[in-house]
Amino acid sequence: MPTDEHAVVRGLWRAVEVFRALALAYAAYSLWLRRDEVADLSIGVAILALLAGWTVAQTVRPRRTERAFAIELVLGCAAILATRLVDHDWVIIGGAKTVPSIWPSAAIVGWAILRGWRGGVLAASAVAAASFLEVIQPTGNTVTNSIFGLLLGGCLGYCVDLARASHATLAEAMRRDAARAERDRLARTVHDGVLQTLAYIHRRGQDLGGDAATLGAMAAEQERILRTLVSQADLDEVSRAVSGDADLRALLGHIEGDVIHLVVPAEPVPVPRRVGEELVAAVEAALDNVRKHAGPGAEAWVLVDDDGAQVGVTIRDSGRGLAPGRLDEARGQGRLGVSSSITGRLEDLGGSATLRSGSAGGTTVELRIPSRKIRD
Repeated sequence: MPTDEHAVVRGLWRAVEVFRALALAYAAYSLWLRRDEVADLSIGVAILALLAGWTVAQTVRPRRTERAFAIELVLGCAAILATRLVDHDWVIIGGAKTVPSIWPSAAIVGWAILRGWRGGVLAASAVAAASFLEVIQPTGNTVTNSIFGLLLGGCLGYCVDLARASHATLAEAMRRDAARAERDRLARTVHDGVLQTLAYIHRRGQDLGGDAATLGAMAAEQERILRTLVSQADLDEVSRAVSGDADLRALLGHIEGDVIHLVVPAEPVPVPRRVGEELVAAVEAALDNVRKHAGPGAEAWVLVDDDGAQVGVTIRDSGRGLAPGRLDEARGQGRLGVSSSITGRLEDLGGSATLRSGSAGGTTVELRIPSRKIRD
């Protein structure tokens, strides 16, 4: 049995164990009262002895599994049918109690606890079928007892289903409350330390300019995301902050510097954050190549455009350009900056990257992603 089972269900399991023992005592008492009218008392005693053995085993070491209660259900139905070996036909037709009496009801309750109202109704149906087979000609008691068994299994099983559902709802609410309390505690710590530090880096970076301004822009973006994480109670809002749309212009804001010029449209260029981060990584890889290979004094221009059909980023530099075959040579030497960091990223996003070098120098890298691929 699960350790987090609902208290109502745990109580019902204990009740089944008590009921099984009391039902066995009642069955033995009923058989003793009518001992003079039974056809073969020894068979009745043997049946009760078998049920007593199972009752003791389930009381000493309870097994609350489908297999255990399937065995108990078979024992109960078999004991009902075996009543024909104990009683005379006229006694059975007269409406006498079966040898196990109400003992099979424990199996009905067990199945209701295990599998809800469906399990309870199925077990009660099996007991009812055995009762009708035992009497051959149904009596009023047979019909009444069968209906009672169906109601017992169905209603009790439905109550167990409700108890488990309410337990799961309560556990989820408690988990969310605990998570919210922990997030509030972390939010206070982050607000007093990390957020203020990031805000200070942003301000100082703007004041200092140059590379410091780039660092400040990156700090501002991380501050925005972190502030959303620690302040939003709406989980959907948190998800949007981490993985929702982002403005490509803002994501690229940190690359601008003395020799790198960013040209963006007036309107936002929304892209999923994952796509935006991959595009930014590809742009940064292209700019690294400019710094390493374009030569001293080379400048670069990064142009962002969105024509509705596709989103593009073009990186142009004023450097010395690429010698013919240089990319193939680099790839052969295991240097995969362009093929992996740039081309590979764009292909993974469903886009393309092209690189060309002018005859008078300078290199142009074009990154293009169809809008339909961005939203896939």
